Amino acid sequence: MQLKKKQIMAKKFNTDVEVARDNIVKSTEESKIYFGVDSERIQVDGVWFVDYLVCVILHEDGCRGASVIYGAVERERDFDKNLGRPRNRLFTEVLKIAEVYTKLQDSLGDRDVEVHLDLNPNELFGSSCVIAEAIGYIKGVCNIEPKVKPHSFAASNCADRLKTM
Repeated sequence: MQLKKKQIMAKKFNTDVEVARDNIVKSTEESKIYFGVDSERIQVDGVWFVDYLVCVILHEDGCRGASVIYGAVERERDFDKNLGRPRNRLFTEVLKIAEVYTKLQDSLGDRDVEVHLDLNPNELFGSSCVIAEAIGYIKGVCNIEPKVKPHSFAASNCADRLKTM
């Protein structure tokens, strides 16, 4: 069932960074670009995996409709031992969104760009275990202050929607 889900997603969303780049270059400088990432643990035949969901959203002219111009799901083995503090999985999200950002960086120009992470700074939540490292990594690699919950709609909503498609 999960493999079918991945195949459907590949058909519905652009997984080619070059197509995303072309869409960005063709958009106006007033357009906004949002990078979002999330992950979901799944069990397949008794083995735990993680689906990493990455999306890039183009909000044309900052006022017209927005569209997903890049969406990808990558499945990898889950090696986290402490499920309440899934440090490895969460930091891998950060690495994946930074990788897509760097591939598209030269086409962003002066557009307003945000990187959204599905991390909660509240220590009551497991995702708080990587918040400082994640923010520092995105600042260092992307030169952007990333948005985290509750201000990270591209991660919380858009990447989440990739799961349900």
